[in-house]
Amino acid sequence: EVQLQASGGGLVQPGGSLRLSCATSGFIFDDYAIAWFRQAPGKEREGVACVGSSGERTYYADSVTVKGRFTISRDSAKNTVYLQMNSLKPEDTAVYYCAADRQAIVAGSGSTIDYWGKGTQVTVSS
Repeated sequence: EVQLQASGGGLVQPGGSLRLSCATSGFIFDDYAIAWFRQAPGKEREGVACVGSSGERTYYADSVTVKGRFTISRDSAKNTVYLQMNSLKPEDTAVYYCAADRQAIVAGSGSTIDYWGKGTQVTVSS
């Protein structure tokens, strides 16, 4: 059974940091790119970042202002992907989901992605 378990969300003040983790199982981790998407209340789901299957390439969505603040990485020994989020802003508040696909996908809503995990809530507020 394919599982992607996101964790690490919470309440943080503006300017703070969080590190999200996505623990995976049930598929060959090194064959899949892993992405983070997010969905804020009343908004469509949007891509945030993606790391390729080899870990050598990372991608950040142009549609969201996370470049320079968020960093995606993967640990093949732990079958886990991380999203380090720094300088958080209230507009980063959303449910964050991790997803796996053979292709690196970060644009759009990710409707073609193979596997999704349940999300973790990130709230940025003072």
